[in-house]
Amino acid sequence: MDRQRIDKWLWHARVVRTRTAAAGLAAAGHVRINGRRVDAPSHAVRPGDVVTVALDRAVRVLKVVAFAERRGSANDARALCEALEPPAGSAAGRLRGVDDP
Repeated sequence: MDRQRIDKWLWHARVVRTRTAAAGLAAAGHVRINGRRVDAPSHAVRPGDVVTVALDRAVRVLKVVAFAERRGSANDARALCEALEPPAGSAAGRLRGVDDP
């Protein structure tokens, strides 16, 4: 498999609890692939793509490493992506109010 729908991949990687929620995030424009906003849950991701997901209280930046045929355990989900951390000390790397005086 060389590509997979973004909603399916987000669900398999356990970024969201349901595939419907993943499709909703994509349709609402809260997902970016390689910096470009996705407006359809059917958009394909490929290995090496960088996926940015704006969730309720966090932004997750993930690199697509692999795909799965079906949703597996949390350990299986960890093998599908690599978390990319924002640079240390940047405003994006800390929660609002945590380090503020």
